[in-house]
Amino acid sequence: MSLILQIDTASDNAHVSLAKNGQLLHWLSSESQKEHAAFLQAAIQQLIKSVDINIKEVDAVAVTAGPGSYTGLRVGMASAKGLCYALKKPLITIGTLEVLTASALQLFPGDHEDLLYCPMIDARRMEIFTAIYKHDLSIVLKPCAMILDELSFENELKNNRIVFFGSGSDKWKLICPDSYRDEHAIFKTVSISPKSFGTAAYALFSEKKFTELAYSVPVYLKEFQTVIKS
Repeated sequence: MSLILQIDTASDNAHVSLAKNGQLLHWLSSESQKEHAAFLQAAIQQLIKSVDINIKEVDAVAVTAGPGSYTGLRVGMASAKGLCYALKKPLITIGTLEVLTASALQLFPGDHEDLLYCPMIDARRMEIFTAIYKHDLSIVLKPCAMILDELSFENELKNNRIVFFGSGSDKWKLICPDSYRDEHAIFKTVSISPKSFGTAAYALFSEKKFTELAYSVPVYLKEFQTVIKS
């Protein structure tokens, strides 16, 4: 049996959830964007209270490791590591793009092995964080930061039908060549599902694929830059 506390702060809206053996028990989401630090601790306490358990009963803590919001990733990782250290529980880290793709797969039940899946996370201006996966989550294009233009994904779209989704997909939809629309480029509205997060976290827990606390860091995919105001 596994009871896993799940933390997702990679996007503008954060959520925390509890899953038992991969089945979602309860979840809470932030109503205000980009206030992860203020939301997390109170939400975790409320979540634990809602399902009437003691925090010590949690078997592991799972967190989206990135890419995504720099501030959100740091807050989520720090909170997850702090809980694991205090409770002496293992840490599970999951790539944001992978969890997002797992959520998209719920929209295509049945036989869709011919489709490829391209999650896109907004990284400001025309830049995105992206990857391409098959239906079994095997990697076609490794997670990367990309500046979009009309030639992006040209080679992939010639011979494949690709589902594009996530917070950065609207940028690509605006400039995607008409010749690829509908037939080769499919656009869907998808966000991270706590249910899919729970399934992915449970699989890693079952395989004992834990992350060492001392070496767990967010996956940014590009250097963090701060702006100094004069």
